[in-house]
Amino acid sequence: MLGRKVGKDVQERYQADQELAAAYQDRVDAAAGAEEALRHGQAARLPDSQLRALSVALDRALNAALLAAEASERVVMGPKTYPGDDPRSAEIAARKARATSAVQPWTDEVDRLRTAKEANLLGFRAVARV
Repeated sequence: MLGRKVGKDVQERYQADQELAAAYQDRVDAAAGAEEALRHGQAARLPDSQLRALSVALDRALNAALLAAEASERVVMGPKTYPGDDPRSAEIAARKARATSAVQPWTDEVDRLRTAKEANLLGFRAVARV
């Protein structure tokens, strides 16, 4: 690596994020499958208890995808953005990295997944049918 040297703890977190980022597509696919199952359940007018279970499964899948997207964003920003001995310089480096065109798609994806997660949480209402 060129640039400033990073500590062992930062390098370990960076490698852990690389592993998590590698699972991003699988996690997004799992979230898409969970969303499809929920939509089919809604279309079939399943009981609220079953819809609630499908909604919780979607929330968990979206959370896993969100963690992987955040890890991917950190990997693209690079190890110098991880807080180590000098957290202030890491914060500045992260801010600069987020402004680059390489990081922006991941920032947008993190925002999209957070919005989908919130929409799922706010969208489910356990209302008794009359």
